[in-house]
Amino acid sequence: MVQPMEKIALFIDGANLYSATKSLGFDIDYKRLLKEFQSRGYVLRAFYYTTLVEDNEYSSIRPLLDWLDYNGYSVVTKPAREFTDSQGRRRVRGNMDIELAVNAMELAAHVDHIVLFSGDGDFRSLVEAVQRKGVRVSVVSSVNTQPPMIADELRRQADAFIDLVDLQARIGRDPNERTGRMSEPPRFMERRSPPSPPAGGDEELADR
Repeated sequence: MVQPMEKIALFIDGANLYSATKSLGFDIDYKRLLKEFQSRGYVLRAFYYTTLVEDNEYSSIRPLLDWLDYNGYSVVTKPAREFTDSQGRRRVRGNMDIELAVNAMELAAHVDHIVLFSGDGDFRSLVEAVQRKGVRVSVVSSVNTQPPMIADELRRQADAFIDLVDLQARIGRDPNERTGRMSEPPRFMERRSPPSPPAGGDEELADR
């Protein structure tokens, strides 16, 4: 008897994942990442969460968001807040924890397995709540950074922990690969797929 494919949902905390891979010294190839998890089951949804600085004429992350939106990902954004700290330095603050948590709880009844790309300990309660609904949760982050990118309480709560170092060969971008015009966002709203996604991620908000 053929076993049904496991239904999987991916939840990517963009800024957190960018910080982890930057610390590890590689870029994510999001086309390869999606294919990797499609090989493990039926990917029902793949969410990518990030905040954007308002009033920026050009954001370095927009080409990536455009590519993701055209190539199988559900991109969720909201404006970030800018402020000046006590030393007069410009800072940006924003997170997508609530949006990610709401989507995960809504989707929990429809999937067997949630894969969370984040090391943020604030998600421990979410992981526990999803597990009570009978959903298995894997967390993707790294302990191979100094300090480790994953909070200990989140790693303990997860059903499985996947270190980014172990995924690098399968989801990392070839550093010699040229992206060419993919440094520019698409100019027309046609459903065209660029050959490969632009490198990078949440550079603007990685230090939040």
